[in-house]
Amino acid sequence: MKAFLLAAGKGTRLRPYTDQHPKCLMPIHGKPLLEIWIELLKGHGVDKVLINTHHLADQVKKAAERLRADKAMDILTVHEPELLGSAGTLLANADFIDSGEDFLVAYADNLTDMNLSAMIEFHGEHKAYGHVLTMGLFRTVAPKACGIATVDAAQTVIRFMEKPANPESNLANAGIYVATYNVLETCQSIRQASGPGILDIGFHILPELVGRMGGFEIKETLIDIGTVAAYEQALAIWPRE
Repeated sequence: MKAFLLAAGKGTRLRPYTDQHPKCLMPIHGKPLLEIWIELLKGHGVDKVLINTHHLADQVKKAAERLRADKAMDILTVHEPELLGSAGTLLANADFIDSGEDFLVAYADNLTDMNLSAMIEFHGEHKAYGHVLTMGLFRTVAPKACGIATVDAAQTVIRFMEKPANPESNLANAGIYVATYNVLETCQSIRQASGPGILDIGFHILPELVGRMGGFEIKETLIDIGTVAAYEQALAIWPRE
């Protein structure tokens, strides 16, 4: 399986750390977050990874080159002089995925030890329900600050809203997805309708997939290290090797 690892964010909420380091290279007890992700992906059967770059791109590219050699992993980097948005990155690199192929998408600023294999298996089973995407979900204590999903008994996402004023649940979008090739076609259709500009998975794509995507709850550790407080929490929680 192939994976998009989204790593182009500027990390403004994580300053001053990100003045010197891109978010995806923030060290977790001495190991860059990107390395943790590559090890996780490889351990769950991913054999080819595409990483997009923008902020401090040279650092990310050098790290990817080292990991390509150290982990014997097929790792590509693509530079975005101007940010495209998460869905924009998928669309700009659609030829990375073969027609009919399922693939993973993950934000590289999440720290997790989740069972990706279980999520991939869930996705395969739920394609029988007509699902074209599986969204990783986690329980949040701040639903108004997240993309919130409502799921039915079959784990189909029946409603999804970014940062709702009146959340229906506390199941939040984890920024980890398993998708079918059809999702790239959806991105293309939305691009044609909306014209140029940032194209975002959460704001533009997921609302169009309501009723056609499943929700997989992640029970393991999952921390978005997007803020200084979250990064410090991650260091406190994550075990040392």
